[in-house]
Amino acid sequence: MKRKVSLYFLIIIAIVIFLIRTFSWFNNQTNQQRSFRNISHLILTKHVICRMGCRHITGEEIEEILKNGKVNYRKSGVGSRGDSTFALEGYSHENQHIRVIVAPESEGLVIITCIDLEHEWPCNCY
Repeated sequence: MKRKVSLYFLIIIAIVIFLIRTFSWFNNQTNQQRSFRNISHLILTKHVICRMGCRHITGEEIEEILKNGKVNYRKSGVGSRGDSTFALEGYSHENQHIRVIVAPESEGLVIITCIDLEHEWPCNCY
């Protein structure tokens, strides 16, 4: 009888730990999503400024994708500096299919690069 009670107790504890971890993971994902949707302070790298010029992508289009784009989790992950990067994709008001790579940081949202997914533009950035 004591074994059954102990087994049930262990199962309940395992379920509680699983639920706590799942909730914690979900909460962390929600906070990260909020952070890469916040366009109040955008930090444009030299690289993205050059790419925007080559690929005919405006700041307004970047903001559109940040607000309304879908996350491509296959292209998101850990950046070269060890930070989290997110790939957001969508169509701009000019019907340009764009991917924007961003990294949330404490001082703002760093825009790393932007890509036109349907047209290969000539570009001489670095």
